[in-house]
Amino acid sequence: MENEKSIKRNLNPSLMICAHVDDQSGNCSEWGSQQVCLLSLSHHYESICLMFMLAALENWYITSLDVKMAFLYGKLNEEIYMKQPEGFTAQGQGSKVMRLLHALYGLKQAALQWWRELEAFIKTMGFHQASSDTRVFIYKHSDGQLVITLVYINDGLFLGADKALVDSKKCACLEHWECHDTGDVIDFLGMKVNKTASCITIDQKAYLKTVLEIFDMHNAKITTTPIPLGYVPQENKGAVDPVHCQKFQSVIGSLLYLMLGTRLDIAFVVIKMSQFSANPSQDHLEKSMYIMCYLVSTQD
Repeated sequence: MENEKSIKRNLNPSLMICAHVDDQSGNCSEWGSQQVCLLSLSHHYESICLMFMLAALENWYITSLDVKMAFLYGKLNEEIYMKQPEGFTAQGQGSKVMRLLHALYGLKQAALQWWRELEAFIKTMGFHQASSDTRVFIYKHSDGQLVITLVYINDGLFLGADKALVDSKKCACLEHWECHDTGDVIDFLGMKVNKTASCITIDQKAYLKTVLEIFDMHNAKITTTPIPLGYVPQENKGAVDPVHCQKFQSVIGSLLYLMLGTRLDIAFVVIKMSQFSANPSQDHLEKSMYIMCYLVSTQD
């Protein structure tokens, strides 16, 4: 096998979750000489927000970890061979190939095999998967105490009322895989997390600032609405411009990540504009940048 490259309504970007009910209100796309790195949109933000909501309401303990080089733990079911890496060829055996027993980054099966490895181990600790979201695992102790684990690729959250029980489950993972113990959660999937005794806030201000700087919109003229009043986008009948199309998709992809996370106020217009991603016009691109002008005025 040839060498493969590894590919790795609040009016502000904060979502407030309070403990008092009456107070509750990698793909990378390249255009021009710049590169915009976007996080995957496959995870369920409803589950993430629900976990933080439970932690705030019940004053649960939350901790996290990050599995190092996670894809390398996946065991392969298929017979796959690769050339000996340059500089590591066995002396006198340069014509031989190597059989892969574990996945490598860049292998198409890597993500699936890592997930199977993770899923199998988590279940050996007594967890079962939530039916609504397979990334959520729930453990119920004999005394009724719960430990909930939320996993996204190699990032995991552990939460529950019993700190010792939660830490014991987390320690089992730390012993089974080589992990970075990230301790108290201050950042998860690009969202900043602030926790007090009765309140948890999550925001994407840092991500928004990065996006605005990448597209040179941090000093843009502000607007008070996400899209001009009465604007109706029209289909582009012209030929597809690959560079133009890629830039538009990068803008919309950045906005989608914000929308799904904490900026529900731009949901309608982002989804509407995303319908023209296959062949956007100059007008579509200008209106997508108009959304960023609105974000400039509401980022704090």
